[in-house]
Amino acid sequence: MLPGMWTYQPRHVATQAPRYTSYPTAAEFSDAVGAADQARALAAVAPDARLSLYLHIPYCETICWYCGCNTGRANRLDRLDAYADALHAEIAVVGGRLGGRGSVDSIHFGGGSPNILPAPALAAIIAALRRRFATEPEVDVAVEVDPRSLDAAYIDGLAAAGVTRVSLGVQSFSPHVQAKINRIQPYDRVAAAVAQLRAAGIAAINFDLMYGLPGQMAADVVDTIDRAAALGPDRVAVFGYAHMPAMLPRQRMIADAALPGAVARFAQARVANQRLVELGYVAIGFDHFARPGDALARAARDGRLRRNFQGFTDDPADVLIGLGASAISDFGDVIVQNEKQAGAYRKRVMSGQLAGVRGVPRTAQDRLRGELIEALLCQGEVDVAALCRRHGQPEAALDDEIAALQPLIVDGLATVDGRRVAVPPTALPFSRLVARTFDAYRGGGPGARFSRAV
Repeated sequence: MLPGMWTYQPRHVATQAPRYTSYPTAAEFSDAVGAADQARALAAVAPDARLSLYLHIPYCETICWYCGCNTGRANRLDRLDAYADALHAEIAVVGGRLGGRGSVDSIHFGGGSPNILPAPALAAIIAALRRRFATEPEVDVAVEVDPRSLDAAYIDGLAAAGVTRVSLGVQSFSPHVQAKINRIQPYDRVAAAVAQLRAAGIAAINFDLMYGLPGQMAADVVDTIDRAAALGPDRVAVFGYAHMPAMLPRQRMIADAALPGAVARFAQARVANQRLVELGYVAIGFDHFARPGDALARAARDGRLRRNFQGFTDDPADVLIGLGASAISDFGDVIVQNEKQAGAYRKRVMSGQLAGVRGVPRTAQDRLRGELIEALLCQGEVDVAALCRRHGQPEAALDDEIAALQPLIVDGLATVDGRRVAVPPTALPFSRLVARTFDAYRGGGPGARFSRAV
């Protein structure tokens, strides 16, 4: 067994837990929070605040059946033009309210498939962000792309617009798996895209892979990782497929019987971790991997790793501002999500309104627990007593939660030394279960429907 290799815990492999890209989670969002709260939060942004911008593009050329994102098929060019106009309007509204306060370190385009926008349209949006927000000269501009629709001309447009990092949605290179998820994507097409990106000067490349897909076996996962690693991505994320057809109608195209069971899923996740570590990647959190010299790996080594709506990150921003339909902003004391439906979103921003329609206020207790959960997921340990003192709480404030860890301690998924809680490296995939024990909205219980911990 490799050092830190995951151990098998049959009682927990199918247990559900939030991914904790925020705390409170999206399950706690309600319409009690909206545009007025968003306006107050923007007005309170400090002049020296570090900002991160996320822009959501909710369209794809084709819809993959596994996808849980807010996206739909863009079957008309005028729909994309209208959405780009709406983004420009929201950029003007939000940027105007900030009035130059704060400094933008990073810009991230997600979706959907941001490269469904014509390259000049994407470049115009990036230029508008630079005009309306105070951006650092070396701002990191990352774009998620569908490699099936990339060509050299589009990539040159990305480079000219100042894009510094590209994340390619790969998922699986196994043809039989691709057929079952409606994402036919030849290896040669991905390899060509990577070569073209590097030729254009975009050297920072991420791959997104998946396990637990229909028809997928451990051998498929290993083959995909080997072929992906041959292309030399700096970072690799390996996500477990979350099958929720009751909530996501497109997933009804995937037969339950075609999915690997809980034990097989764990085996796939375990072999993915093992193979990537063997290939020289550093495990980051429970589902990210990076080359040792990458900024994400350095952040993990230095204790600067963070977790936000984009997953594990080295982004140090104090405030995350979401732009676009369904995008989420995190202002520290309140989380606000934009209108989800693209048409209604466009109507709001084109009339000069802010787009926030739901969210959750973050209490002092939420801030304490959120920082604790982030530390467990990012650093693998936390001094609960010291954290409580820093938040003005008694050292014993979370003793009940620490006591509730006992079943996980018995199973080897957590350790407790006084009030210091840690997740052993061998229990990395179950860190969300340890974190959930400190979640005041669900504690150790099942709560709302979430993805499996593994």
